Amino acid sequence: MKTATEELVEICKAAKAASRRMALLSTDVKNKALRNIAGDLAAKKDEVLSANQLDYKEGESSGMSAAMLDRLMLNPGRLEGIAADVLAVAALPDPVGEVFDMRTLPNGLLLGKKRVPLGVIGAIYESRPNVTIDISALCLKSGNAIVLRGGKEAIHSNTALARVVQEATKRAGMPEAAVQLIENTDRTLVNELLRMREYIDLVIPRGGAGLIKMVVENACMPVVSGGIGVCHMYVDKSADIDQSVAIAYNAKVQRPTVCNALDCVIIHKDIAERCLPKIAAEWSKAGVEIHCDERSLAILKKNPSLKLKPAVAEDWGKEFLALIAAVKVVDSLDEALEHIDRYGSGHSEAIVTEEYGAAMRFLNEVDAACVYVNASTRFTDGGQFGLGAEVGISTQKLHARGPMGLRELTTYKWLIFGNGQVRP
Repeated sequence: MKTATEELVEICKAAKAASRRMALLSTDVKNKALRNIAGDLAAKKDEVLSANQLDYKEGESSGMSAAMLDRLMLNPGRLEGIAADVLAVAALPDPVGEVFDMRTLPNGLLLGKKRVPLGVIGAIYESRPNVTIDISALCLKSGNAIVLRGGKEAIHSNTALARVVQEATKRAGMPEAAVQLIENTDRTLVNELLRMREYIDLVIPRGGAGLIKMVVENACMPVVSGGIGVCHMYVDKSADIDQSVAIAYNAKVQRPTVCNALDCVIIHKDIAERCLPKIAAEWSKAGVEIHCDERSLAILKKNPSLKLKPAVAEDWGKEFLALIAAVKVVDSLDEALEHIDRYGSGHSEAIVTEEYGAAMRFLNEVDAACVYVNASTRFTDGGQFGLGAEVGISTQKLHARGPMGLRELTTYKWLIFGNGQVRP
């Protein structure tokens, strides 16, 4: 009987072999596989949702947080959305094989670059079963093989979804090992996977800060990490108040358990008395708890219906993942920029302003993957950016930043054409 480690090595070896065939597949085959996946998600929704119910009930009984339960949960609407994202990926141009930057050197050599897949992607993720489909779809379209390792809290969901993908891709003519799920939930296997540099070309962790830190510190191959989103919105002194209220409400309330949800509103003192009570009143309709600095507390405590708490040091730079937001009043744009520089996570930051100069300073000086002017941070998403889906949101700078789609799952090789040139 094979050990868990031997089974893991077999999975990774098979993925490496499959990746060589994946790199040569036609766009038609890849798109057929994606259309099969979308169709099968609808045809087998009862099977998938039943598996997800098992995970959800086990999560509830184990005391899983509301935020994690929300990420874990699938329903018919979410499953339809996942299938629609797969079809959106199928409709996108295939990046593989693109030839670009061609030029002729003075010695007559013609050279350029050709876009190629990365090879084998290892995905290590927690709780969200939609990641099984999103990452698979993007890897398949970009010609990569994928080894999936989801968390034990979603093992039934992930197994059912991986089975859908595997059967759909096989019917399209893809290698059987193109998409594989590590079903053994033993955590020690993650560390072993992270040492398999000869088989895995890139690891993408998706989950909490603890998981991402562990992967970054232990992986022997390149890692693209991110997803920890401490998102700020700065309300400038010239901001449109109605616009500020609408954006603050959407960014905080529309789905508070995700990484692009708003965590902190920073507001200029010249507009705070007029705007902050309106933002807080809208938030109160959804039950948002507001952690206030001294100046914002003095403004908001006049309304006894609000859920207010004095802010503590830990509230700045905190990803709440809940209906909680921090609020701070500042004297200037400079002070707001300093706060974001100190406490931001490099994910998504927004300014609401009617001044062109303030907007341009914010765009130029804020160091984050996504920087917004007069829009909600909730748009930081592969689907919303027209990428079809995303394998993750990178908050680092190499090799990708922000939502990672098809092009971010490719690299390139140089092509050089000569007619007998030799180096002098």
